[in-house]
Amino acid sequence: MSVPVSTMEKSVCASGVDAKENTMGSVSERMRAIGRRQQRQDGVFHGLTFLFALTVLMVLAGIIVSLIISAIPVFREFGWRFITMVEWDPVNEVYGAAIAIFGTLVTSLIALLIAVPLSFGIALFLTELCPVWLRRSMGTAIELLAGVPSIIFGMWGLFVLAPIFADYVQPFLESTLGVVPGLSLLFTGPMMGIGVLTAGVILAIMIIPFISSVMRDVFETVPPVLKESAYALGCTRWEVMKNIVLHYTRNGVVGGIMLGLGRALGETMAVTFVIGNANHVSASLFAPGNSIASTLANEFAEASSELHVSALFALGLILFVITFIVLAASKLMLMRMAKKEGL
Repeated sequence: MSVPVSTMEKSVCASGVDAKENTMGSVSERMRAIGRRQQRQDGVFHGLTFLFALTVLMVLAGIIVSLIISAIPVFREFGWRFITMVEWDPVNEVYGAAIAIFGTLVTSLIALLIAVPLSFGIALFLTELCPVWLRRSMGTAIELLAGVPSIIFGMWGLFVLAPIFADYVQPFLESTLGVVPGLSLLFTGPMMGIGVLTAGVILAIMIIPFISSVMRDVFETVPPVLKESAYALGCTRWEVMKNIVLHYTRNGVVGGIMLGLGRALGETMAVTFVIGNANHVSASLFAPGNSIASTLANEFAEASSELHVSALFALGLILFVITFIVLAASKLMLMRMAKKEGL
């Protein structure tokens, strides 16, 4: 008995549809399996990255907690007067942080006053004025300064820069700026070569590579069409840098300055060599002084009593707070600038 052609065609079509559905089903199942595997991989990746970030925060929290716990004895003994007291006498167990705080802030301020204009000039020259054949080699040479160990800067400052300051720089400053009303207190005093001013200059030399490298990198991110448009309107190079480049890269510029300031605040060995390590406060920049980092470097290994060790931990906590305040202030400044720009 023969099967009608139409019935055979229907059977073939039905089998083809079933095969197609089976194939589509297997493909869909494979796609779902791949999707589930990718979700698991994404979950593992998300968990690992979150763990890495959490580890950093936990380490930071651990440092803060350990500093606070170790600083409690000195604050229990002297209270908040520890921050304002100028006495530092380990023999009689009297400790005050004012001298170290003053030296840290003054040397860092001197370093910024010197390093920021120089770094800006270096970045401007490398991005706008330097010939192409010289740009790479000069940029590399400046960046190599960042790799010089701080103790080398300290030795160079003590044996080379300090004699130059004592014989030439400090006498010149005293004979010029020292006779200006209001500045005479800053540029008079014993001219020994070492002191707060020398420490600030050493810090400036050390942070210039960091600030100039960041400034150069952010200056290079400015779209060329913006600068070309400004030049087409008749702007000078300075007007382009001030109104276009700096306006476009202000966040990166402030970040570079804060990076340099952070390095200046926490620098230890170079400052220890040239600051003089004297526990007294003087208005003269020629006078020796002390900083938080140099105090820790000089006395931590010799601290024997619990109160002395606690005072050094308290200095470390104060340095951490100063750094946090500086970073918070820079962030608030950037937010205020962005708000004014939105208005």
